[in-house]
Amino acid sequence: MADNPSVILTGFADEAANQKEAVQQFSAFASMGLQYYTIRFIDAGKGVKNVMQLTKSEITHIRHLEDEYGLNVSSLGSPIGKVKLQDVDDGSHNKYIPFKKYLKNDVQKACELAHAFETKLIRGFSFYHPRGTDASEHISQVVDQLGQIAETCHRSDLIFGLEIEANLVGQSGALLADIYSKVNHPALMLIFDAGNITSMGNAPHEVFQQYSDMKRGIGWMHIKDYKHPGPIEKAGHVDEASLKNFVAADIGDSGHEAILSDFREAIPSLQRKLKKRGIPGVFLDLEPHVKGGGQFGGFSGPDGMAVALRGLCRVLDYVGIDYHLRDFDDIRDARGF
Repeated sequence: MADNPSVILTGFADEAANQKEAVQQFSAFASMGLQYYTIRFIDAGKGVKNVMQLTKSEITHIRHLEDEYGLNVSSLGSPIGKVKLQDVDDGSHNKYIPFKKYLKNDVQKACELAHAFETKLIRGFSFYHPRGTDASEHISQVVDQLGQIAETCHRSDLIFGLEIEANLVGQSGALLADIYSKVNHPALMLIFDAGNITSMGNAPHEVFQQYSDMKRGIGWMHIKDYKHPGPIEKAGHVDEASLKNFVAADIGDSGHEAILSDFREAIPSLQRKLKKRGIPGVFLDLEPHVKGGGQFGGFSGPDGMAVALRGLCRVLDYVGIDYHLRDFDDIRDARGF
């Protein structure tokens, strides 16, 4: 419908590949009709690597394959911010890297990679506070560090997206909204992820409230959902490796219908804002984890990713949000007809 707002569908392509090989990822996404992907883990011929470890020759090889399969990178699925906030032995296996070194090396490398893959968006996180402490106690340090990260991205004409996730300082909509407001930087946006919130033991009305808290700062969304196997119970520290009840967006406990119905009204203004920064539109980024999740990634398989895509499309059709999947005209254009 001409009056419907429109989004761009994308996804973490590594979730669709059994061995994470580049050709597997791109074949799966092209066959599902997607034209964008988020790059995270990939085997470009020298073993599986996080995008942050790719060499120049691997990047060149991936870029050639992107052209062959008609794909573009929507965002860099970096792990920036998934390190300890403080050098404290809290029993976790999370790394601590002095922030000045982290900013100079890792954050700058992420900016260089974003340019290499011609994307304006970098996905990131809000740091691990010492386990056993209250996340809200660490807001001021996180605001300071994220402000510096946002400024580094801004100087490279990039956007840093802050994803909501368990065990980090930004583990709730209210905390992320507070961080976003206090950083107050044009290069910082928020990434809503309903499945991450639901997996922490939140009921649908609580998920919607956290979405509402974040709404003003949302730049794009990750799409995953979670189905509680029993009564919904609040979780403290979440064992991410044990999470195994992720499902497609149309059958989970997050209430994507209500969330996306409300988000529908915000899409036109957000789209205009993003396009001013050279971003093609509002991305909904599939990260379904339907065959399992973990601290630094998840897996769906080619079949699970296709099921998740169809589930999302059903919700979008229901709430009146348009999207585009490849059709015959796209194939004709690619072949030069």
